Amino acid sequence: MRVGQFARSVSMLAIVAVAPLGLAGTTFANDKLGDLAKSDDNWVMPGKNYDSNNFSDLTQINKSNVKQLKPAWTFSTGLLNGHEGAPLVVDGKMFVHTSFPNYTFALDLDDPGHILWQDKPKQNPAARSVACCDLVNRGLAYWPGDGKTPPLILKTQLDGHVAALNANTGETVWKIENSDIKVGSTLTIAPYVVKDKVIVGSSGAELGVRGYLTAYDVKTGAQVWRAYATGPDQDLLLADDFNIKNAHYGRKGLGTATWEGDAWKIGGGTNWGWYAYDPGTNMIYFGTGNPAPWNETMRPGDNKWTMTIFGRDADTGQAHFGYQKTPHDEWDYAGVNVMMLSEQKDKDGKLRKLLTHPDRNGIVYTLDRTDGSLVSANKIDDTVNVFKSVDLKSGTPVRDPEYGTRMDHLAKDICPSAMGYHNQGHDSYDPKRQAFFMGINHICMDWEPFMLPYRAGQFFVGATLNMYPGPKGDRQNYEGLGQIKSYNAITGKFNWEKMERFAVWGGTTATAGNIVLYGTLDGFIKARDSDNGDLLWKFKLPSGAIGYPITYTHKGTQYIAINYGVGGWPGVGLVFDLQDPTAGLGAVGAFKKLANYTQMGGGVIVFSLDGKGPYDDPNVGEYQQAAVK
Repeated sequence: MRVGQFARSVSMLAIVAVAPLGLAGTTFANDKLGDLAKSDDNWVMPGKNYDSNNFSDLTQINKSNVKQLKPAWTFSTGLLNGHEGAPLVVDGKMFVHTSFPNYTFALDLDDPGHILWQDKPKQNPAARSVACCDLVNRGLAYWPGDGKTPPLILKTQLDGHVAALNANTGETVWKIENSDIKVGSTLTIAPYVVKDKVIVGSSGAELGVRGYLTAYDVKTGAQVWRAYATGPDQDLLLADDFNIKNAHYGRKGLGTATWEGDAWKIGGGTNWGWYAYDPGTNMIYFGTGNPAPWNETMRPGDNKWTMTIFGRDADTGQAHFGYQKTPHDEWDYAGVNVMMLSEQKDKDGKLRKLLTHPDRNGIVYTLDRTDGSLVSANKIDDTVNVFKSVDLKSGTPVRDPEYGTRMDHLAKDICPSAMGYHNQGHDSYDPKRQAFFMGINHICMDWEPFMLPYRAGQFFVGATLNMYPGPKGDRQNYEGLGQIKSYNAITGKFNWEKMERFAVWGGTTATAGNIVLYGTLDGFIKARDSDNGDLLWKFKLPSGAIGYPITYTHKGTQYIAINYGVGGWPGVGLVFDLQDPTAGLGAVGAFKKLANYTQMGGGVIVFSLDGKGPYDDPNVGEYQQAAVK
C-alpha cells in the first residue's frame, strides 16, 4: 500500500473513531500549552507562542548590560550539516534537535552536562540524496499530555516519518509515515501542535512533489485531515465561504483550471516553513511553496494554490481564505516564510487582527487574518525589481517583464534571487514598538531556463542560476549579502536597516529589554538596540548560525540560547565541498567566501550575564563515590 493510500484510509478512521474521543481533552491540553508559552521559564513552540512573534517580556538582560553576556554552558550534538530552528525549553528541561539523522536530546537545566535521554532513529540513507538544500531540520514540537497520554515531543525525520516521544523518557509512543522519499518527498519542518492535533507540512517541490498539509491526532498518530495545495476542490478542503470576502482572489475550481492538463499532480506547493494560530478564529496560518518545475514555460497558468497564504480551520482543515502572492511564479519564490500575528490599528484607526509575512518575492505582506483582506504590501528593500508594486485592490503584483524568466531569454540582475530577500528565518515582532525585526538576504541572480522531463524522485527544476550580492553589497568581493531591518507594517516604513557580510538566514528574536538578537552565517550571535539598530554585543560561535535565538529563565537567571552549525541552502557549497558556482541551485557562487569565515560543527551555546550558570557550584554534576559497606 502506498503512503497516499494508507493516509486516506487512516484519515477516514480518524474522523469516525478518533476525533470524538479527542474532544474531551482538547480544552485542557490547549490551555495548558498556552499557559506554558506565557511562562518566562519556557520556550515551548517555534516562535515562542501562537502569535509566532519570537518576543519575550524578559528584561533582566537589556541594552544597558547586554555587553556582559558570557557563555554559561555548551552542548555539542556530534553532528555536522546545518542546525536550523531552535531548542525547546519546558519545565526545567531543554530539548535539542539535529540535522539528519535527526537526533533528539533531553538535557537537565540543573546539570545540562547530563543527557536525560536521547533518541537516535535509524533512517533510510536514501533520504539524503533527495534532500533539496542540505540535511536540515527546523525543530521540535511539545504537547503537555492529558493525564492518560504522557507529555510528548513531536519530531519529523528526513525520511518522511513523524514520531511522538515520551517527553519524560524518550520512548517512542507512535511513529507514522507521512512522505514517500521514492518520489522525493521528505520532511524538514518543525511540527506544530494546536489543541490535540499535530500539524505537519511537506518538502520536495524541487522534485515535483505535490504539496500537502496533514493534521494527526497527537495521542495516536491517526490522520484527521489532509489538505493539498493543488488539484480538485475536495482535495484542497475549500470551505463553502472560501474567499467569500475577497472573490477577486479566486474561489472554486482553480486548483486544476489554472494548470495545463494534469500538471497539478506534480506541481509543487509544498510547505516546509512556519505556522501561526489564532484561538479566536480557530485558524492556522501558513504559506505554500513554489510550483514545479522552476521553468515557467512548462506550466502555463496561475498555478493555484501554490505561493499562497492560507487560513485553515484547525479542526477540519477547511480553508476560509487563500491569497496567492505570486501567480505563475517564475523565480522559485516559495512562499512558506514566517507568519507573525498582531493586533494593530490600521491607517483609518480601526483595530484589526493582522498577519504579517515577509515573502521570498521581496514583498512584506500584511493581511487581515479574519478573512485574508490585504492591508499592505511593501518592498522589503528598494532594490526589488521583479515587481514594480502590488495592486492593493486586486492583490496582484505588477511585473517588470525585463526580469521574467521565459525560454530563450537570459534574465540578468534579477532582484531578489531564488533565495528571496527573505527565506526560512523565523523573525520577531515587538508589540510595544509595533516593529517587525527581519533578517534579510540581499542577493540577486541571472537565470537561464531549460526544458527537462519529469522523473519521480529526481530533481525537476529546469533552470541554471548564478547568484551574487544585491546592489547595496560588494559584488566584486561577494560580501554584503544580508541585512537586518526594523519595519512598521502600518506605515510601511523601515525604522532602521544595517548591512551584514552574509545573509541573515536564521531569523531574529526580540525582548522587552530593548534588544534584538540574531545569529550570522559567519558565526556570530549579535545583539542590536531595538530603537536604532546600533550593535551592542557580539560573540564568535564555533560555527555559523542558521537558527534563531531563544531566551528563558531558570531559577531566576535569564539565559539566551542559540543553535550553531553552518549549512542550509547558503552553506551547501561548504558542506558538500562544491566548486561550480551554479551548483546548489546557485548558492555555491553566492556564498563562495563563506568557507573563509566558518566551518562545520553543530551544537547549542547558552549565555547569561557574566556567565552565571549551573556550574558556578563546581560540585554540580560531580561523581559521587558510593559508600563502601
